[in-house]
Amino acid sequence: MTPSAPSRRHLLRASAAAAATGLAAAGTAASAAPAGLPGPGPKDGIVRDALRFREDGTFTVVQFNDTQDGPATDRRTIALQEAVLDDVAPDFVVLNGDVIDGSPRTALEAKQALNNVVRPMEDRGIAWALTFGNHDEDSSGRTGLDEAAYLEFVSQYRHNVNSTGARHITGTGNQVLTIGSASGNRDAFALWLLDSGRYAPEQIAGQDFEGYPGWDWLRPDQVQWYLGASAALEKRNKALVPALAFQHIALWEHRFMWFASVDGRSEADHARAVEKHSIVGERHEDECPGPFNSGMFAAMLHRGDVKGLFVGHDHINTYVGDYYGIQLGYAPGTGFGTYGLGGAEDHRLRGARVFHLDESVEGVYAGTELRFAADYGIDLSAGGQPGEPADLPDGVR
Repeated sequence: MTPSAPSRRHLLRASAAAAATGLAAAGTAASAAPAGLPGPGPKDGIVRDALRFREDGTFTVVQFNDTQDGPATDRRTIALQEAVLDDVAPDFVVLNGDVIDGSPRTALEAKQALNNVVRPMEDRGIAWALTFGNHDEDSSGRTGLDEAAYLEFVSQYRHNVNSTGARHITGTGNQVLTIGSASGNRDAFALWLLDSGRYAPEQIAGQDFEGYPGWDWLRPDQVQWYLGASAALEKRNKALVPALAFQHIALWEHRFMWFASVDGRSEADHARAVEKHSIVGERHEDECPGPFNSGMFAAMLHRGDVKGLFVGHDHINTYVGDYYGIQLGYAPGTGFGTYGLGGAEDHRLRGARVFHLDESVEGVYAGTELRFAADYGIDLSAGGQPGEPADLPDGVR
């Protein structure tokens, strides 16, 4: 465990909470009532015809997490993205929350921060989408851009496949992208993109959250939407549609899996968990879920379609395991502009996660692996290396 990382995280949370005060007061924080967003996209959040398996029945997904920077994004973040994309040649990329940080001072700077990290996919013609994390609205009080405005902005990009998401439920952009089979006659796989929110409210029923985690959680209406949309996919395809799910903030079950226990936190507990749940990867900070268990894992277990749920948020965790038939895992932090391991090893775990799908494999999901900046010879020296904002593409403003 790295003792410096949690304190840096707490400092980030404190500054972010202060920056978000005005926005929360206006009732637009992620923990507020559902927005019922207007705009394009199916009302049920089920997006078809955007993705399809290759002729050989394969499909590759890359997860970038916590690019989390401003308009002068660290040049190594972009270099890492480009190296992974050129190496893996994925069919789809998910930017899984904390896409930008709270530093933008104007709407243009917020757009530049987003543009910097989506250009690597746009320039290569790769389909992509984003989910939201706790930091994406940290600058909204200054810039006037919230998550709904970000979705409107990214919809201008040719290869973006975000929709406004399911209507009248908590969060922004909750959606499921189906991947058509190579033959084109059915939904062969699905990718669930969930908004896990930002921060817990100051109080509920007059009680504060002192002593509890201060992050957000999936709400019951989001879980209910997943259950209903999953059943709708099954009905349409006359079979369960296997899937992966992506959200920014971890579930409580991530921690339960690491220790094979709800209460135990010992090395012996973890050693037992490694064998029981086939855990691989590193854990250098405590998982940071919300104060309540959302019930999403139980819902996925009930439906039986989701093969794995993957998160970010905790930048220096990279592990994955099999928790009662569902993989729970992390992608490492991709961005060089935010906290890492600290000291000389600060950037050692900057990376991405790769997922392989294959229609010839039972369950379609064929496995996952990591790519690290070190694999590509990217400079890992401590400190930041701010770059220049990339130009906005023609037609994007």
